[in-house]
Amino acid sequence: MTVHSLLRTFTWSRAIAFSRVGLAGLVLFRVYSLQEAAHPLLQAVLWAFLAGAVVLVIRNHRRAGALGLLALFADTVYFLVLAAFGAGILTWLATLFYSLLLAEAIVFFGPVEVFLVVITSSGFCLISSGLSSPLPRTAIVAGAITWACSVWMHRLEATISTLKVQVLETQKARDNGLEDERQRIASDFHDGPLQNFISLQMRLEILRRLLERDVVSGMEDLCQLQSLAQTQVRELRAFLNSMRPTEIEGGNLMASARRTAEHFQKESGIPVTFLGANSPVGLPRETTAEVLQMLREALNNVQKHSGATRVAVGVDKTDRGLEVSVDDNGRGFPFSGTYSLEELELLRLGPVSLKRRARSLNADLTLESRPGRGVGLKFRIPL
Repeated sequence: MTVHSLLRTFTWSRAIAFSRVGLAGLVLFRVYSLQEAAHPLLQAVLWAFLAGAVVLVIRNHRRAGALGLLALFADTVYFLVLAAFGAGILTWLATLFYSLLLAEAIVFFGPVEVFLVVITSSGFCLISSGLSSPLPRTAIVAGAITWACSVWMHRLEATISTLKVQVLETQKARDNGLEDERQRIASDFHDGPLQNFISLQMRLEILRRLLERDVVSGMEDLCQLQSLAQTQVRELRAFLNSMRPTEIEGGNLMASARRTAEHFQKESGIPVTFLGANSPVGLPRETTAEVLQMLREALNNVQKHSGATRVAVGVDKTDRGLEVSVDDNGRGFPFSGTYSLEELELLRLGPVSLKRRARSLNADLTLESRPGRGVGLKFRIPL
């Protein structure tokens, strides 16, 4: 329970406790103001209830657990005593106390307790006074409204609890996604730009020693090193492009995928053949961005690892879902064959980040490795 809920419960508890004492005192004052003395048993009941109400105020009772139910039962019995005591004498006080009783039931208890209080009080008033008396009518109408409000509040609290659970699950999924993305970026940077810079550093050291012995050979090696640096710049630029937010052209996945393929061809120099109609797919924007990021990662892997001279990208909407394929003619993986996502995870084969994104989209992944002849990747995302 939050601090706000505790404060609200405490405030209601104090208000109802003081109201109970005040109404019990008014009832006693009204009884003793009558010309005829009340029955000694009735006086004893009224005094006992007032004493109990004062004790609850002193103890600052918060209406929880079995003691709360006992207090609700005592208040209900007290109202029944007021309802049964002389027609018209304590009617207005009984009505006020019934309002207090309903407020107590709806604030601290659920629809079941409210229903029991309402049905008991209304039934007793109806039997003892008849429908012609105002107290039974008040008890029935006010009780019905209170019970309906209690049911509505109970459903609202259940909905709020469900939403809280969903928010916590969403926050957890977001945190897991951020952690997975950090790990992917760290892994890609370690396997790509970092290794290239380490290699460049080692080549520079070799070049320094070579220049001390043979300037001509050193200049030839310097030209090779310059070519390597240019390659590393292209790979680093591709890595940075893969980190940028995915741009979606007007929410159209096909157009954005075509633009991604064209951008890859421009940056890598590898010819790309794109197959796909320029028509809307109907995926949510978040899913569309994830699909495009998956395509960018697949193309980035082709540029870094495959040594391919051409790539084919296909995006097709079918009855079974959205199919995205990336096929290259590079060196392929060391293993051969066609594998599903479950098989790749079981054997610990294939690109980890793409497998992770396929799981997040609930997509089917198929990888076909042809050593020396390239790799075919296919994703099928349910619509």
